[in-house]
Amino acid sequence: MYARSCALAAAAVLAVFVTGCSKDRASPAPAVSSSPPVASSGQASGRRTDTFATSKGELGVTPIRHGSLLFEYGGKTIYVDPSIDEDAVVDARLRTLPKADYLFMTDIHPDHLDPHAISLVKKDGTVLVGPPAVGEKTSLSVTLKNGESKDFGAFSAAAVPMYNRTRGPGPGQLFHDKGRGNGYIFTFGDKRVYVSGDTECTPEMRALANIDVAFVCMNLPYTMPPAEAAECVKAFKPKVVFPYHYRDSNLSEFEEPVRAAGASEVRIRSWY
Repeated sequence: MYARSCALAAAAVLAVFVTGCSKDRASPAPAVSSSPPVASSGQASGRRTDTFATSKGELGVTPIRHGSLLFEYGGKTIYVDPSIDEDAVVDARLRTLPKADYLFMTDIHPDHLDPHAISLVKKDGTVLVGPPAVGEKTSLSVTLKNGESKDFGAFSAAAVPMYNRTRGPGPGQLFHDKGRGNGYIFTFGDKRVYVSGDTECTPEMRALANIDVAFVCMNLPYTMPPAEAAECVKAFKPKVVFPYHYRDSNLSEFEEPVRAAGASEVRIRSWY
């Protein structure tokens, strides 16, 4: 009787574990790749969804909300675009996350430049980084224009263009003008991590090279549809790609063509 009870309990624990892990999914690694995996997926400290091995230690990734994410690397916490995004649950969650050593902002729109969210993660000594347009809205420690880069000791960051080519609120207008905002390429040890910011599939994105991990936006009307994002990803071939900033987009329109091309592993995580 005792043995039967133990077996039933073990089965129940296993069922809970499998159900809990089914919320996020990752497509299989590309069959054409003969190189070792770039990263392993899992949970750490109840926050991280993914952990990447680099030549100088572990890189942890925590999705927060919409276009917001947290990197943990070399004992440092690095936020990109912390934003509440009008969600009380996210407000409460940000209060529990570690304070920022570095805080990178991509653009002036409220889902990327959120003073309240910044106040929740900022501490004395937090280094705020952004483009000049963001510097006109809030005080920055470091200003980076498109094409500029900086070594921050534990890691480095390069600012790359993010902009609309065709989409805007009216004729002759664009939601994101070229040169106003930054995407970023972070170098963590031997790994290069690209965060797109709000952009369409630009020539600069298509020309990216040697990207290990990419976070690529997709939502209309402000950036691009999933199919367009897939075409860009197929061009620059990151080893691992996370769709983010996707709101109500149909992610299968992104995942299926990227998987079919066999160039990148797609990881779907919950940002909402």
